[in-house]
Amino acid sequence: MSVLVLIPAFNEARAIGRVIGDIPDGLADEVVVINNASTDETEDNARAAGATVIDQPQRGYGAACLRGLEYARAKQPDIVVFLDGDYSDHPDEMSRLVDPIARNEADFVVGSRIRGEAEPGALLPQAQVGNRLACTLMRWVWGTEYTDLGPFRAIRYRDLRALDMQDEGFGWTIEMQIKAAEAGLRIREAPVSYRRRVGVSKITGTLTGTVKASAKILWTIGRMAATRHRREPVLRERRLQLYEAAGAALPSG
Repeated sequence: MSVLVLIPAFNEARAIGRVIGDIPDGLADEVVVINNASTDETEDNARAAGATVIDQPQRGYGAACLRGLEYARAKQPDIVVFLDGDYSDHPDEMSRLVDPIARNEADFVVGSRIRGEAEPGALLPQAQVGNRLACTLMRWVWGTEYTDLGPFRAIRYRDLRALDMQDEGFGWTIEMQIKAAEAGLRIREAPVSYRRRVGVSKITGTLTGTVKASAKILWTIGRMAATRHRREPVLRERRLQLYEAAGAALPSG
């Protein structure tokens, strides 16, 4: 199955080459770095490491991911992998996410840092508390078994299109996880390792970033919970239509 790796990156010049270099040989058909208004050498270093670089001048994690999806539409990969550009994830563990989809055991695999091994100091206390709260709320409302909002994740491209992703900021990851449940995707978590990132986090590394991210995640959960019953049938029908248009049956097993 063809695999496209999307790496949103804002000022990750020190880390991006290591991220790309650690992706296992032969696993990814193409690695794409979305340069999210960086002011350092992120773009040059990513190209030097062998990645395709596209620009998203609008700041925001979700905005960068949406730009990556625009690029993916022309490529039509089987699987899309999302990976952070700060070297906190372990790209060499990518097969843990891709293999369950390739074996038709899952449609969406989230790398769980909680189930895996996190280096001391890598997953900050505020991130752990936010993860626990968000996953608990999703379990109450949607009946999911998530333990993490980890950014390292893989999903069938056709299913990703069906989710009709919208968030342009901090709510991107939780929007995907909620919509995956609503659309009826087979969801799995895979334990992944996590280390202290290169440089300072733009989100949990600052008080302002932590507050903004937490508020956005909670607001996203509340908004989506209130509109769940209107959205679920739409997502499921959209997914069915995309598979039928491709002449394929919905994955099962």
